[in-house]
Amino acid sequence: MSQSAPFVLVDGSSYLYRAFHAMFKADLRNSAGEPTGAVRGVTAMLRRLLADYPNSPIAVIFDAKGKTFRDELFAEYKAQRPPMPDDLRSQIQPVHDIIKAMGLPLLVIDGVEADDVIGTFARQATEKGLDVVISTGDKDMAQLVNQHVTLVNTMTETVLDIEGVKEKFGLPPELIIDFLALMGDKVDNIPGVPGVGEKTALSLLQNLGSLKDIYANLEAVRELDFRGAKKMPEKLAENKEMADLSYQLATIKCDVELDIHLEEIKNQPQDTDALLKLFKELEFRSWISELQSSDTPSTANNDSATETDNTTTEQHYDTILDQQQWQVWLEKLQKAELFAFDTETTSLDYLEARIVGVSFAVKAGEAAYLPLKHDYPGAPVQLDFDSVMQDLKPLLESPKHLKVGQNLKYDRHVLLNHGIDLQGIAHDTMLESYVLDSTATRHDMDSLAQKYLGRDTIHFEDIAGKGKKQLTFNEIGIEQASPYAAEDADITLQLHQTLWPKIENIPSLAKVYRELEMPLLPVLNTLERNGVNIDIWMLQQQSDNMARQIADLEEQAYAVAGQKFNLGSPKQLQEILYEKQQLPVKKKTPKGQPSTAEEVLQELADEGYELPQIIMQYRGLSKLKSTYTDKLPLQVNKTSGRVHTSYHQAVTATGRLSSSDPNLQNIPIRSENGRRIREAFVASDGYVLLAADYSQIELRIMAHLSGDKSLLNAFANGEDIHRHTASEIFGVALEDVTSDQRRSAKAINFGLIYGMSAHGLSRQLGIERHQAADYMNVYFERYPGVRQYMDNTRQQAKEQGYVETIFGRRLYLPEINSSNGMRRQYAERTAINAPMQGSAADIIKRAMIDIHTWLADADNGIKMIMQVHDELVFEVPKEQLDMAKNTIEDFMVKAAELNVPLEVGIGVGDNWEQAH
Repeated sequence: MSQSAPFVLVDGSSYLYRAFHAMFKADLRNSAGEPTGAVRGVTAMLRRLLADYPNSPIAVIFDAKGKTFRDELFAEYKAQRPPMPDDLRSQIQPVHDIIKAMGLPLLVIDGVEADDVIGTFARQATEKGLDVVISTGDKDMAQLVNQHVTLVNTMTETVLDIEGVKEKFGLPPELIIDFLALMGDKVDNIPGVPGVGEKTALSLLQNLGSLKDIYANLEAVRELDFRGAKKMPEKLAENKEMADLSYQLATIKCDVELDIHLEEIKNQPQDTDALLKLFKELEFRSWISELQSSDTPSTANNDSATETDNTTTEQHYDTILDQQQWQVWLEKLQKAELFAFDTETTSLDYLEARIVGVSFAVKAGEAAYLPLKHDYPGAPVQLDFDSVMQDLKPLLESPKHLKVGQNLKYDRHVLLNHGIDLQGIAHDTMLESYVLDSTATRHDMDSLAQKYLGRDTIHFEDIAGKGKKQLTFNEIGIEQASPYAAEDADITLQLHQTLWPKIENIPSLAKVYRELEMPLLPVLNTLERNGVNIDIWMLQQQSDNMARQIADLEEQAYAVAGQKFNLGSPKQLQEILYEKQQLPVKKKTPKGQPSTAEEVLQELADEGYELPQIIMQYRGLSKLKSTYTDKLPLQVNKTSGRVHTSYHQAVTATGRLSSSDPNLQNIPIRSENGRRIREAFVASDGYVLLAADYSQIELRIMAHLSGDKSLLNAFANGEDIHRHTASEIFGVALEDVTSDQRRSAKAINFGLIYGMSAHGLSRQLGIERHQAADYMNVYFERYPGVRQYMDNTRQQAKEQGYVETIFGRRLYLPEINSSNGMRRQYAERTAINAPMQGSAADIIKRAMIDIHTWLADADNGIKMIMQVHDELVFEVPKEQLDMAKNTIEDFMVKAAELNVPLEVGIGVGDNWEQAH
């Protein structure tokens, strides 16, 4: 074999796990709900290798099931590894099938790990002077590197030869086993020498040589310059057996008896029919197109982690640097029925951001970037900014010229910063994806391109760098910026062309998109720009007060614990709670340690343990202080003097809005300190705050959806629904219901619509589980329509795979028929609650759209300034207050027609807490 065509040995098991975890957040699935991310990732990496080594034999080696010789050496070997996730296990067979269809040898040797098979082949190659490339992400493989053996990591695009190993690890390949033996390996549960970490192991090996050399000269260890060197010889001597065992465990076996020799490895012709069938089942669209249009698709793609679609659409991207070229493009845009539009800016802060350049696409593959404000040294001359803005203003403000973008709310903000009011917003690909399937993927452009186009896009970090040294867009060279920006517009247009037909095929979703999500975009735009006034001095006073409370809680914790400790340290807390105080262990971490997670501490606190109670108070106050009272004053915009949150339409699964910077949804209203924070949200001079809140809207929606007669009658008669439920459950007259009984009934009412179990209800009410179960049984006896609705909804979800809101919004539930009981039960609970929560979200969105239209036409000085859960907050001129109350309530009540009346509570005050 020549050096140009080495043998390529692929660590298939490493590939599989890496691909699964790399794709885990995206949670890629086909339309049948089957996970496909790991298959996609492994296939893409193999295609990359086929492209990089077109003449090489390529073998893919996987671990076999069952124990190996290492398990006989050390029973705890890999014992702490969690069981393989079901979503990964189900992808193993498709991966194997694709490898075989590609014509690549697939090796799984019983009783032998993939590392040892690869090591054996590597030795065979070395002995014959043949070159081998090992494709892996496993650091253990570095021990195999020599003049004939090189490591390649296709995910990070790194190559390790002998010098590369030295540079990465600080050691030559022949000392990697010694390195692992000293420091151990948590992943494989190789114990190593207690007290020896990476730095210590490096110092020992770099100064004294191999493990054998170190043990031959233990006294020399005391003279080395690392912490604990004086006592290290004793540790090493005491743990020599462990070091020797670790050395054996870490050593890759290179003399495995194999039925196949390295030189017998040969690639077979690709089985295109089989591959096409697999790609269709997995819905790898671009690769399907590639296979159907090419006889040799496997070498056409050199991406490292995902499939791309470069072969299906010819790309032509322009960089506009002269007036003549700009006029050509301006004419294209003016004639286009629809064009994609994107801004490149100086900041992610929508009020601070200024345009650096703009990009457009008029058809798939045809896009341009117009740089305007790149100001790095040596930047080419760009067109006059003001002149281009004058050209763009009538086009962008024209309702007749239709635009599509990705998260156009942000671009609309940026354009408003330059005096341009973007109109003609026909489509937003982020919202198209969200309406089509809110849980299928994240809705950023890179994730959408990957899922729906099979494209791996240029990432911002690829051209700007990362961390503190990351460049802003104006500092990036135009030759790098232009392909990135033009691709954004091109991909956006292609996404729209892919997503919109899918939505149109489902009329209920098209209606949600057209009548709710798209009209809401300019509403949120206005809401964000309005902002809210806050009292900085009041927040500073609250911060000081919380600091004193936090200090008091620390002292209380020290007293109860009998010592000082770091309340924020899970390890120290673990020792005090479970070792010193011997509190019951409710849950363990993946590593087997007693958990100090919030839900565990809350459970212990609920059971009356004093220290967990103090810790929970401490954590709650610390979070309030850091998130709100300390941070809010820093978020005041210098120009407006107000705080401007960001509302997100495409984050929650059910259709609810979320917000960030600051997150208005999470300010607690049950704690005194949380309510005080709301007091700092104040009206401007001459104004008051008006809060309009839907009353018990999800319970009203439950009554509407279930058609339960008792619930419908209670709401129709204007009864207090919690008092009514208490009367039914506890068998007392309405007028005799106590406050405690009403509180319990409220927990039951809301708990059941969120799928709470008898165990959960018993904990919340502080009662025995059997008593909670009795309450639930009585509830369903009194409200049989609710039980029937829940049973029907679960069954319907299992049959069709999704549930719908009153207005037709869908929530898909891929786990509804899962063999994993916990996942299935969670999906069932979601199926029951999502139609209520989603319908409530739809109703308030309808109200917001109607009120926004009224305010835009009325010009009465009233501003909608916040949306939080089921509440809208307005800043109202005092002289407009009576009219505002009546009109806003009327719009909200009429936002939906249910079988029960909608009720809206109106509050007014100088601050949000008073109004609420």
